[in-house]
Amino acid sequence: DVQLQASGGGLVQAGGSLRLSCVASGFTFDDYSFAWFRQGPGKEREVVSCISSANSSADYADFVKGRFTISSDNAKNTVYLQMNSLKPEDTAVYYCAASLLGYCSGLPAKEYDYWGPGTQVTVSS
Repeated sequence: DVQLQASGGGLVQAGGSLRLSCVASGFTFDDYSFAWFRQGPGKEREVVSCISSANSSADYADFVKGRFTISSDNAKNTVYLQMNSLKPEDTAVYYCAASLLGYCSGLPAKEYDYWGPGTQVTVSS
């Protein structure tokens, strides 16, 4: 069975850090590009960051540049999102997603093949 299991969310004060992990199983990890999306209360889902399978290049939404870092460990079939300098507006459910396409920059949500159930991140002021 295909699974994307995200973890690492929680409650943190503004300025703090969290690291999200997404463990993939049931498909060939190396063939997929991965992304983190988020959906805040009353907001639409938006892409946060992605990493491409073709060349491991990373892309970030403007609102997280310089604060978040995406990485992957192919040996562990895991994608990470290191989140630093968190702000209350980062509060959201964070989802990891996988796409068979080799690139991810600008890729819309509909192009992702697999989704995890999400992990809640809450940043208090």
